[in-house]
Amino acid sequence: MDIADRAPSTAGTLTRYATLWLLGASLRITLLAVPPVIPLIHQDLGLSETAIGMLTSIPVLLLALAAVSGSLLVARLGLRRTLLLGLAIVAVFTASRGVGRSAAVLFGSTFLMGIGIAVLQPAAPTLVKTWFPFRVGMATAVYTNGLIVGEILGVGVTLPLARGSWAMGLALWSLLVLATALLVHFLASSTVAAGAPKGRWWPDWRDKRTWQIGLILGASSGLYFAANAFIPDYLHAVGADREIGPCLTALNVSQLLAPLPILLASGRIVGQRLPFVLTGCLALLAVAAIITGISALLIPAAVAIGFSTAFILTLSLALPPLLVDPEDVHRLSAGIFTIAYFGAVILPVIGGKLWDLTGFRAAAFTPCAIGSILVIALGAAADLRERHAARS
Repeated sequence: MDIADRAPSTAGTLTRYATLWLLGASLRITLLAVPPVIPLIHQDLGLSETAIGMLTSIPVLLLALAAVSGSLLVARLGLRRTLLLGLAIVAVFTASRGVGRSAAVLFGSTFLMGIGIAVLQPAAPTLVKTWFPFRVGMATAVYTNGLIVGEILGVGVTLPLARGSWAMGLALWSLLVLATALLVHFLASSTVAAGAPKGRWWPDWRDKRTWQIGLILGASSGLYFAANAFIPDYLHAVGADREIGPCLTALNVSQLLAPLPILLASGRIVGQRLPFVLTGCLALLAVAAIITGISALLIPAAVAIGFSTAFILTLSLALPPLLVDPEDVHRLSAGIFTIAYFGAVILPVIGGKLWDLTGFRAAAFTPCAIGSILVIALGAAADLRERHAARS
């Protein structure tokens, strides 16, 4: 690897943690900054609802389609160059989305920004392994907290920053990405191997762990996106409109609680089957509580879904650097992300289709229940044996 691996000072360790946090925040703020300014984009460019849907779904699809390209770049360019290239792509095309107030530029920049984010996804666990080989769980929890806070900031702060200009609101977040790139640059080793590394990059699709972890993460992510998509309409249908705002807030803010147990006791949680099983059971109970429509259960159920999905995300992201040798972390991560993000897209679509076909509002949550059961079953059977001595 071309990242300095000498034992850092306390200040250096904190700076590395801060960089991981900023990397996570950069990957989500740039995505979630769009929904708050959609009314402004719609008014300015006259986009159809179909076009708006495409605008928000393109980056998520690219996270699945282009994840393997990140593994290829890590293997061919090295970790440092891949991180800097990915961050540069995200920064440039985050800022350019509003140039000329053109729909073509907006969609083209969003597409290229999504590729940059997809490239960074498998590089991040590799960075965790390189910087914190014996504190994988804690470092992953910090990175995941950055992802979660990035989602909240993107949704909650972009509109006030925009000051009536969606282009400005989106472009400002590129400064955060550039700051992250500068930290990566200065923390990286000043010496880079003369030749590009020639390591393996194609995921091992025959490795059952790729599918087990990918399906667990995909089922959990699909539950999160489906809950955000269907809770508002479901609560409206059952006459609980006043609960929509509190439930969505509880669903998203409760994610902040998920990394805390791992920060406090990562060695007893990360790399174990039981946390997956228990969290899947919690998610399943929460889905059942939402379906009942009982007012007193709605907010606790939303909290449980937000916590459980974020907790599973953190556990899953920690596994590649924990389970495989350093030169294979990006390969396993890329395979997991490819499977997981397809699941994240498919589950909400299936839920919506079931609602449309049956006219039965609770049917929308059927894939959520199935996803929770998958987490329980796959978590109980997952092969979480390590291939080296490093512990989280």
